[in-house]
Amino acid sequence: MSTTINNEFSHDEEMEARIWAYIDGLSEEKSFIEQLIRENAVWRAKYNELVELNQLLHATELEQPSMRFTKNVMEEISKIQIAPATKEYINKYIIRGIAAFFITVIVGFLIYGFSQVNWSAGNASKHAGIDFTQVDYSRMFNNTFVNLFMMANIILGLMLLDRYLSSKKKQWQ
Repeated sequence: MSTTINNEFSHDEEMEARIWAYIDGLSEEKSFIEQLIRENAVWRAKYNELVELNQLLHATELEQPSMRFTKNVMEEISKIQIAPATKEYINKYIIRGIAAFFITVIVGFLIYGFSQVNWSAGNASKHAGIDFTQVDYSRMFNNTFVNLFMMANIILGLMLLDRYLSSKKKQWQ
């Protein structure tokens, strides 16, 4: 039964669309629709209904908004309380906690990297420092996940630094 109802609705929608196209002069099958309107009472009733609706739409004039419409709308919007700045409702301790986490992770990677350095590999006669050519970086950075994680940390750290510096710049102005 539900398929019969669905078929009737789709048939009614199709019929209405074809009649609207005929009324608007966009139909490619004008003679066929004219024949259906003449011979079929359902098509004729729907056609008369849609023609009447079309005439009613064309007979009424649409109201023009007032010249001050935009200004009136903007004045009403200005009366509404504006949302507070994000500084007022974002907890600073949460931001500091996130920053502390990322700083801890970066410091941890640095400590791990320095622990992998062979400090005795340096030649005292050549330089008085560390020979970084002897460091095996593949042990530290051989995982794609670690690389992606470090890139994300660096980007987020730079964004945090930029935000901090821009807030300091605003304070000085």
